[in-house]
Amino acid sequence: MPAAPQFAISDLVRELRAIVGPDGVLASESELLAYECDGYTLQRNPPTAVVLPRTTEQVVAVVNLCRRENLPIIPRGAGTSLSGGVLAVDGGVMITLTRMNRLLHLDVRNRRVLVEAGCVNAWVTREASPFGLCYAPDPSSQPACTIGGNIATNSGGPHTLKHGVTTNHVLGFEIVLPDGQVHWLGATPDGCEDVEGYDLRGAAIGCEGMFGIVTRALLRLTPAAVAHKTFLGVFDTVDEASQTVSDIIAAGIVPGALEMMDQLITRALEEAYHFGFPLDAGALLIIELDGLPDGIAAQSTVIEAICHRNGAREVRVAKDDAERAALWKCRKRAFGAIGRLSPNYVTQDGVVPRSQLPVIMRFIRETSERCGLRIPNVFHAGDGNIHPLILYDERDPGQVQRALAAGHDILDKCIELGGSVTGEHGIGVEKIDFMAKQFSTDDLDAMRTLRRVFDPEQRCNPHKMFPGSKRCADFAPRKQAAA
Repeated sequence: MPAAPQFAISDLVRELRAIVGPDGVLASESELLAYECDGYTLQRNPPTAVVLPRTTEQVVAVVNLCRRENLPIIPRGAGTSLSGGVLAVDGGVMITLTRMNRLLHLDVRNRRVLVEAGCVNAWVTREASPFGLCYAPDPSSQPACTIGGNIATNSGGPHTLKHGVTTNHVLGFEIVLPDGQVHWLGATPDGCEDVEGYDLRGAAIGCEGMFGIVTRALLRLTPAAVAHKTFLGVFDTVDEASQTVSDIIAAGIVPGALEMMDQLITRALEEAYHFGFPLDAGALLIIELDGLPDGIAAQSTVIEAICHRNGAREVRVAKDDAERAALWKCRKRAFGAIGRLSPNYVTQDGVVPRSQLPVIMRFIRETSERCGLRIPNVFHAGDGNIHPLILYDERDPGQVQRALAAGHDILDKCIELGGSVTGEHGIGVEKIDFMAKQFSTDDLDAMRTLRRVFDPEQRCNPHKMFPGSKRCADFAPRKQAAA
């Protein structure tokens, strides 16, 4: 790990400003407040300085300065991540890429687009849609999250059930290594998609910024669906809705999206957006089919039969594109609506086999009762990627401890059921404790070895993902709560 830096902060700021300009460096206490955490607010620590470069050359210069001074480097996008993946545990220089946000070249003929890492996810589809194309990965934070951040955590989204997560749609990217070298991994903008040799592109996607700083990316575009049919299944219980999810997949149907919301989250959404959700429903399923009209018609009959067989009291169909868009707008604003229920919440990101959805949902309900905290659920039911939102008030230390314990128990249960502790949010600092539970010592050693290939000094986003870091163990509130 990096040794304690020996330098004056004023000298560092002066050199950083010489690289990126006077408006590209944030270093005052008030400026750094916005960068002390990401969407995981239980752990906070400000960086020494934040730098906002506009070019790859500026990123390289900043990285070389950090190398000279033996400073940690923390890559950051929009800060919408949810596991502390951009926390500056030991301070250091946070390289924020939101000013590198251009869409550089839209190649309609070859269905791909070259963007800078700070380009917002939703902007890609906005620019491609006039040509009948889209960028398939659609996280709930799509209007704000950046492509570089999506690459860091291999982001998913409601429509990745059928169309694949980030790694399936990133053809290649430019990365600045912690020693200042610039490399392109994967398919190049002027080349074909097939690349010989090891798939270092795939290895680096999901590395949570520990390999280097992504500056540009070549993305695959997908033809927009010819037709959609979007259902809203209304159920009295979460168990009925969970069983419906398992039965739809077992029938050989893979919808474009298959999302679940329970009663707590539905009530918050209805109060905020007035869509017309039934407030007495125990659970709602959003089921969206896409493709050719004839195929959708045949699958629709099966979908409705499965819903009614599992006790659906109503199956609504979006009557037009406007109603479909309004429904998805509500779903993707679900996390924001939680502010009507609680001053704070922590979002978990466990995964279970689809057949175990009824089991994990019952366990979450039992955990809520046991810890005395409300836990609404809104999640990617089709791929078993659960998102229980544990509500608490950070002003009450007892609630903080119970929220941490509840999240720990839920993730333990996911592993027990044959699942994983993360589907798309990453490990960050939040879930370091679980790595040794999910992976063997040999697995973890292999991961560390791969990391050292890219970052031998482990200065790039240190104290993330891997167990055994004394600094991280000291820093984690889970340890404090248990003391």
